[in-house]
Amino acid sequence: MKQLFTICLTILTAILLSACSSEEPGGDAPAQDEAAGDQPANRIAIPATVRNNLGITFAPVERRRVDSTIRVPGVFELQPLARHEYRMVLPGEVELKVNQYQPVKLGDLLFRFRSPKWPELQHEIIEAEQAIASAQAAITVARSKIAETEQRLKLMKQRLEALAQADIKNADLETQAQEIEATLPRLRAELQQDETTLANAHRNREHAMHVASSATRIEEGRLSELVEYEGSKVPAYQTIDWIEVRATQPGVVERLALTDGAFAEAPSLVLSTIDPKQVRFRARALQSDLARFNGGATAMITPPSSSGIAIDDVVPAEMTIGLEAHPEQRTVALLATPSEQRDWIRPGVSAFLEVNVDSTDGYALAIPRSAIVKDGIVHVFFRRDPADPNKAIRVEADMGTNDGRWVAINSGLSLNDEVVLNGAYELKLASQQSGVSQKGGHFHADGTFHAEDH
Repeated sequence: MKQLFTICLTILTAILLSACSSEEPGGDAPAQDEAAGDQPANRIAIPATVRNNLGITFAPVERRRVDSTIRVPGVFELQPLARHEYRMVLPGEVELKVNQYQPVKLGDLLFRFRSPKWPELQHEIIEAEQAIASAQAAITVARSKIAETEQRLKLMKQRLEALAQADIKNADLETQAQEIEATLPRLRAELQQDETTLANAHRNREHAMHVASSATRIEEGRLSELVEYEGSKVPAYQTIDWIEVRATQPGVVERLALTDGAFAEAPSLVLSTIDPKQVRFRARALQSDLARFNGGATAMITPPSSSGIAIDDVVPAEMTIGLEAHPEQRTVALLATPSEQRDWIRPGVSAFLEVNVDSTDGYALAIPRSAIVKDGIVHVFFRRDPADPNKAIRVEADMGTNDGRWVAINSGLSLNDEVVLNGAYELKLASQQSGVSQKGGHFHADGTFHAEDH
């Protein structure tokens, strides 16, 4: 293994040396041939060919409050209102119109079903409408009877008054008038009964239409509208055979609970959709840090370490302290809602929550922790030469506070610098093999290194 490791280092050094002596393709400036005495000992040539072969990437130096930042791990989860279920309102045969994980928009057809209960419900509506028409006719007849009786009574009283003026009495006529007048309360009661029957018929129709509207998810007014059907005008509810269920909100089909063509009873679940944008981040912080979160703490969600995600692709978030705490693990829940969307923000994805708490410490220059590699008993990183982007400067890390992801650097960097992120380990091996390990000293503003005896 030791011999194989030595061979790998030799090959890597050969790549670096050959790349330094050749002209770079793609328009980059060619590496300059320098004499051994003119080349600073702490610099390594990294032309485009080397950067491509080793997969070298760079990260800018940032001003961060590393000492006042609390980083806690967590995971994204759906918000409680992100999921929506669609169930059977009536028993029937189901015909699915979407597939799992299919995006749907508002109003898209999800499934339809044919229910044996639907014709019964239609019949209830028709019966209620017939009862309304019958009650209305009965009311018309009752009102006509009352009007006719009142008119007959009026005429008889006029005749009796005329006879009384002539001092003539007609006992039979008076008896008839009294009999007619006695029938009026009964006629008025019959009218009131018919009006009650009409009100009950209206309530029955309203109930049947409400159930039909709930089953079809169509407004009652639209169900009652007259439409053209088979050459005649009929209410819309009479034209429905298959009941269609459409999306009430946009999202993605999460689950299909039934197979296509299945017969399901109400209220069986047919499918559910989720809105993938409605997510939140749940993290668990130590209970000992609970007091530090008071006073308007701000939070950022940082992505997981991945070659396809930039390390500075952070998302601001609105953080709240959860109600629940774990008594055995001595942790407390933190909930953060991201204010922006990213492709890597998905339920189940792990990430970190960075909480900036109140502190008297100011900002410090910081670089990613993964840009620093250990070389023996020292830690080093590689700074991109500001005078020549095709060179990297090996620097012993003068590290300050470390939050696990970012490290404050006390010296050797400026805000406009870049450090090698991916490929730092390979450059360390190459620097060991070629003997360019940096000696003690310091950097000037022009990027040149000087030994301590300077």
